[in-house]
Amino acid sequence: MKLSVIIITKNEAANIQACLDSVRFANEWIIVDSSSTDGTVEIARAAGAKVIQTSDWPGFGPQKNRALDAAQGEWVLSLDADERITDALREEILAAIAQVEHAAYAIPRLSSFCGHFIRHAGWYPDYIVRLFRRGAARFSDSLVHESIVVQRGTTGRLKAHMLHYSYLDDESVLRKLDHYSTLGARQAFAAGKRGGLGKAVLHGVSAFLRSYVFKRGFLDGGAGLMVAISAAESSYHKYLKLALLTQAGRTRP
Repeated sequence: MKLSVIIITKNEAANIQACLDSVRFANEWIIVDSSSTDGTVEIARAAGAKVIQTSDWPGFGPQKNRALDAAQGEWVLSLDADERITDALREEILAAIAQVEHAAYAIPRLSSFCGHFIRHAGWYPDYIVRLFRRGAARFSDSLVHESIVVQRGTTGRLKAHMLHYSYLDDESVLRKLDHYSTLGARQAFAAGKRGGLGKAVLHGVSAFLRSYVFKRGFLDGGAGLMVAISAAESSYHKYLKLALLTQAGRTRP
């Protein structure tokens, strides 16, 4: 078996079919699902995927390692349910695993924000390692913002980008902002970091300036401004939640 696709899901019924359709060229599709209630599991199985259901949540990194451990292919392609492989990228992937120049490959990602593809603000090209030889890499144990750690061999880059439909509307922006800022605060607190209100405000302002000014988000027009505001809110709330965890830790008997 040449190529396995691995995906973790939770209530991704709106995305999973299109995601799987974009990787029909693979030999197997492994999905580790975290107690979905919206039909994700049924859609995935009907599409031919092997679905492993879990009741606990160990974090993004450990959950993706569960999917990796179930894969049988010589090569592994890791995707999120809201990502799509284009035809051009499919051809590059097939060529890469046939030539075997590297043990892993980073893929540029073009992300959409409320219907607009963002090419600035630090969003593009968003190179991320997603294709690797099984046994050459594993995911970090991070609760959030996990990464693939290549343990042996070199890492190359592919040219064609994948599409990432990350934020469909304002509701999804706010939902993900709350979720990821909570996980980020917990991870930072567990790592020994502490925070306060002033630090939260400073991080929020810095995130806005970095996205809109230094990373030239203004070149994406109104969408770039929305991205910068979202980045500021996300950073502010992460460090505000860290400040609250810090305060609770000080007052806890």
